[in-house]
Amino acid sequence: MSFIEKKILKEIQFYVTTKYTCGYLNGQDAQSIVATPYKNINNKNFKSLISKGFRRSGQYVYKPNCENCSACIPIRLLASNFNASRSQKRAKKYLNKLSVKLLPLVFNQEHYNLYVHYQNKRHRSDDKSEDDVADYNDFLIKSNVNSKLVEFRLNSQLQMITIIDIIDDAISAVYTFYDCSDQKLSLGTMSIIWLLEFCKKENLPYLYLGYWIYESQKMKYKTNFKPYELMIEGVWQEATS
Repeated sequence: MSFIEKKILKEIQFYVTTKYTCGYLNGQDAQSIVATPYKNINNKNFKSLISKGFRRSGQYVYKPNCENCSACIPIRLLASNFNASRSQKRAKKYLNKLSVKLLPLVFNQEHYNLYVHYQNKRHRSDDKSEDDVADYNDFLIKSNVNSKLVEFRLNSQLQMITIIDIIDDAISAVYTFYDCSDQKLSLGTMSIIWLLEFCKKENLPYLYLGYWIYESQKMKYKTNFKPYELMIEGVWQEATS
């Protein structure tokens, strides 16, 4: 760790959460390390934390710290060397039809309506409907770092929203939600392709995608974008396959 990193990390402290139910692996408990106080986390120390495998959710920056599990592996894409697959090239053709805007991270009712639609279609397994503005704001709109909102539209129709954090050498993709009406469209793939192109345009070498979990189907898509690096035992290593 460099002198600058040590100085930055002195501004914050870390605590381990109590155990909670893992959202990715059935029957597993999970714990996280959380950086605190969140008000002291700025762009400078956030860059250091992201590079060490941390992730942001609302105002909180965390990384998994489970006692008996190390399934969550930080992953980042090497933007300048991105090599699109055949299916990703097809997705890009549709992406070219969309209008895209980079906007401030603020609450917008139309965006929120799309979020509710996405949650109810993709992540609700019971009869409970997702409709809580306060939770939405805490989860996605509140941030203490340089965060933006990417808006994708087809003509005037809102298709997708991606929340991102911008740091000196990277973009961190925080969350994406989209119109689930047409299951054949690969809107999530289009978002990552657009972010990779944005990284190239801004000379940002990395696109962070959070965590990859081999056993989780939800995470499989992340390794479809090549080349990529995984953090293994604290060291970023380029995947060989």
